Amino acid sequence: MNLHERIDTYLTTIEEWLHGLYHGMIEHPSFEKIEKEAEDAADVFMFACFADAFGIPSPISYYTAELLPFLSEEFLAWERRMWDRRSLIERKGQQYHF
Repeated sequence: MNLHERIDTYLTTIEEWLHGLYHGMIEHPSFEKIEKEAEDAADVFMFACFADAFGIPSPISYYTAELLPFLSEEFLAWERRMWDRRSLIERKGQQYHF
């Protein structure tokens, strides 16, 4: 095996490895599922911290009010998403294949 063949073999192996990495990180459908699960966990955290925004009294709201300056941008997007019932039901329905 001369140098030219070894380089071609090496480049082919690297190309296959990079394609597999790209497929696993971006193309594969599990990426979307992991992203949705992470967003759901963030939604649960925001709801636990700021349940009083929806009229549900929460004893920890007094303490979590200190987090509001750090989460203000996320809070506005989260509140808008939670009040939009159609998108919330549609998104949750996708999890259960409705």
